Amino acid sequence: MRIGIDYAAAALQGGGIGRYTRGLVAAVLDLLAPEDRVTLLYPRDGSPAAAPSPRTGIRIKRLPLSDRYQTILWHRLHFPLAVEAITGPLDIFHAPNFLLPPVRQAATLVTIHDLAFLVKPQYAHADLQRFLAGAVPRSVARADHVLADSEASRQDAIRLFNLAPEVVSVVGAGVEPRFRPLPAADLAPVRQRYGLPEAFVLGLSTLEPRKNFDGLIRAFGAARRQTGFPHHLVIAGGKGWLFEDIFAEVERSQAGDFVHFLGFVDDSDLPALYGLADLFAFPSHYEGFGLPVLEAMACGTPVLCTDTSSLPELVGDAACMVPTGDEQALAQALASLLTDASALTALATAGPVRAARFTWEAAAQRLYSVYRSLM
Repeated sequence: MRIGIDYAAAALQGGGIGRYTRGLVAAVLDLLAPEDRVTLLYPRDGSPAAAPSPRTGIRIKRLPLSDRYQTILWHRLHFPLAVEAITGPLDIFHAPNFLLPPVRQAATLVTIHDLAFLVKPQYAHADLQRFLAGAVPRSVARADHVLADSEASRQDAIRLFNLAPEVVSVVGAGVEPRFRPLPAADLAPVRQRYGLPEAFVLGLSTLEPRKNFDGLIRAFGAARRQTGFPHHLVIAGGKGWLFEDIFAEVERSQAGDFVHFLGFVDDSDLPALYGLADLFAFPSHYEGFGLPVLEAMACGTPVLCTDTSSLPELVGDAACMVPTGDEQALAQALASLLTDASALTALATAGPVRAARFTWEAAAQRLYSVYRSLM
């Protein structure tokens, strides 16, 4: 097979879809048959450090344009420059980040990570929502096959795009082996580096309205006043869009003494950061997958999350779930868990067992099977 993959997200994004693309592509490259050939397409402004190690059968092709101008050219101006003009002939082209560029002859598949811009448009930046609401349906309509991160996202895609169920498959994410319970000696340097409090609840994701950090701040403050527990709330993640209300909520709630923002955390520090937390809180309004939840579970950190979209199929009975948008239930769960050591221990024990079901190798095998079926 001659396979082309758009590697822009892996080359440009530190978290989220970037981590998904890097993990999945690295695993699928290990499955290649001797006759397979893969071309990874980079935008001009992509980081070469994100590229896999050179080996036989793998080619890195850097595009002459930045990601921004490439998006304008292909998805706003609809310029008909086929990817094969850059890569040479392909049998399959995979677009793992929503948008499928022009393709001349290759079979095509596109990955839909979530459909929040259609299901929860109130949480998206207006300009981005309008662009995605036009460009993603066009990409899906042109694709021979569609991939979704979870069964919840698969059902959303089938319903919203009126797709036949057989043309939509689930290829989820995996948890890297480095996400595991760590010894105290490995945790201490990260605590010191970020100035972390002794007892804290961790929230981690890009700062945007859909992640519901403002609701978490309100619920955490209510639980802290109710019980008097000593925990702080630590929120890690880079600024996304419409994040101003999150910081404003700290001021409104007078929570500055116990709410701390770390900004974007280096990927190598994440296992220790999870391990230092007494509880991982993920109160999202909607998720296509929810990789941080699995990573926290793999590290033996108890997880509290909402019961929305993909999260129930990820956590099973190994996490505490509360109804989406119910801040009173969230506050009650925080108060209950942080004053009940036995409940935290039970979740910490169940988490790694559940997370072990999700591996990059299994995800890559599903993806490679789809590639083969398209041939």
